[in-house]
Formats: sequence, C-alpha cells, structure tokens
Amino acid sequence: MPSNLNHLLQQNARLAGVLLFILALGLISGCASGPRLASPAEMGVTEQVKLDHVPFHGQRDYQCGPASLAMALNASGVDVDVDTLIPQVYLPGREGSLQPEMLATLRRYERIGFVIDGRFETLFQELDAGHPVVVMQNLSLPAWPMWHYAVAIGYDLEDEVMIVHSGMEPARLESFKRFDSTWARSGYWAFVALPPGELPVSIGPSRAMDAIAAFEHAQGTEASLPAWQATVSRWPQHAMAWFALGNAQHANGDATAAAESFEKATDEDPTLTVAWLNLGLTLEGLGEIQRARQALQQAASASGQWQETARQALIRLDG
Repeated sequence: MPSNLNHLLQQNARLAGVLLFILALGLISGCASGPRLASPAEMGVTEQVKLDHVPFHGQRDYQCGPASLAMALNASGVDVDVDTLIPQVYLPGREGSLQPEMLATLRRYERIGFVIDGRFETLFQELDAGHPVVVMQNLSLPAWPMWHYAVAIGYDLEDEVMIVHSGMEPARLESFKRFDSTWARSGYWAFVALPPGELPVSIGPSRAMDAIAAFEHAQGTEASLPAWQATVSRWPQHAMAWFALGNAQHANGDATAAAESFEKATDEDPTLTVAWLNLGLTLEGLGEIQRARQALQQAASASGQWQETARQALIRLDG
C-alpha cells in the first residue's frame, strides 16, 4: 500500500469514462492474483446473492458519489433522486465526492452509514443479509488515481464474480480479481446505509458506536434511540453501549430508563467511573437519595477526571 494513499483518498472520486484507458487497465491488472476465500459454509453465506430491490441510477461524469448514495438510500426506503443529492455531496473543485460528505449526507436523510471491514467475507455477509454495499475503487494506478464509487448488489462464488451497479452499467459482472485490485487501491473502503435500529451483520461494537454517535450528533438523541437499543441487544455485555443508551434516554426525559441503563453499564464494567457518576446524578434527580449516594461514592473513590464532580455531588447530598 503506498504511503501517500491517505492523501490520495482526499482527492476526487471520479467516474472512469475513457474506454481505451479502461481496456489498458484491464491488461495491467490481469496478472494480479485474486483473493483467497473460505468456503460459503465457513463464511456463513449462501453461494449466490443478487439484490433485485436496489434501483439503478446511471453515474454521469463525476457523479458516481451522488448516484451511489441515491441507490443506497432508495434501497433503504428513502425516496430521493440523484439531482437532489448532487449539491449536497458533489465538490466541483474536486470533481467528485469525499467520504465524509457521503456519510454526512446519509445522516441528513436519517440513515446511518456504517463503514465495514474491507474484506470479501464481510462484503459477502452484508450482501447475504440484504444490505447493498457502497464501495470506493481506484480504476487507475495508485500514482494516477481515478476514484469511483459503485454499489455492490450481489456475488457468485462459483463463477467468482461480483455484481455491481457501476457507471452506466446496471448489474455489471466484475471478476473477484479485478474487483479486488481496484477496491484495494482505496484501502478497501466500503459502507452500508441502514435506518436507526438496524445494524450491519459484520460490524463490531466500537465501529458501530462511532457511526451511531455521529448520527446522534446530526439528528439528535431521540432519533438515535433505536440504534442504541439495537446495540445493547447485539452486545449486551458492552458497558459503553449501555452508557450511551442511558445518556440518550436521559436526554429524552426518561430518567427511570436511563438509571437502569447506567446501572447495567456498571454491572458490566464496575470500573466505568462516568457510568457510576451518571447513575448517581440520575438517581438523585429521581429522589432515590440512598442509592444515589452509593453510586456517587463509587465514582468519588476512583481517581480521574470525574472524581471531583462526584465529590461535589456528595457534598450537595449531605448538605
């Protein structure tokens, strides 16, 4: 992987439109080895998948970002067209769309963009679960990038082909070898767009929480509640997920539910001082003074940034 890849990723994501260049690229990448894959059973996926519910929008010059977003949003139930998305995500100076703008636009339409691990196995798992995947590719060489977004809508493990909505071709068949070489040049960047309350099947708790937190910042705590609830349902032993749910519940005026979530967070991780602090403050607001004091004592006994706040709360309780 070239050392300047992160810099290159901040440049424009272009639609490759020069036929002769693409033909030459096919010759250049033709000797690359394809990905090594486990069996369908080992990956936990079916052998063939094609998501027919994903609409196709042709990607006009430099508009692969808005078109890919429209396909992903339409598939998730949002009625929006490419022309509406262009001014929101397309950067004329870059002749393309950057990843932050792509994800931010999803949030404006009340969808969460979950960046997934860049592996064929996770790609297959998401497609098998019915989730189209927006992928970023470099259709040129690393030193001369032609950035491009496409939407993976299926695969065939026997024939070793991906099925992608790409450029002006719906359901294009692209060999694993070719797809892997172009996807690798973007650092295997990909995301799925889902409504709050749905999670990618392949994602871990930390990456999921990062995406949900960004969504909450954009759309507010009420909109994020289903996502946090889905997170604790998926990972009930993850203390920070309970803590985040408690914060969202408290912000929405449900102090009783928030106290239960904060208490669950302390059950899962007794060293999570901030959860003890929030539990104590929430119980104080509910008038449960004895339980509040016990929680605040736990927070005050731990060194760190929350210790003084807990001590001041205890002084207030005892005053």
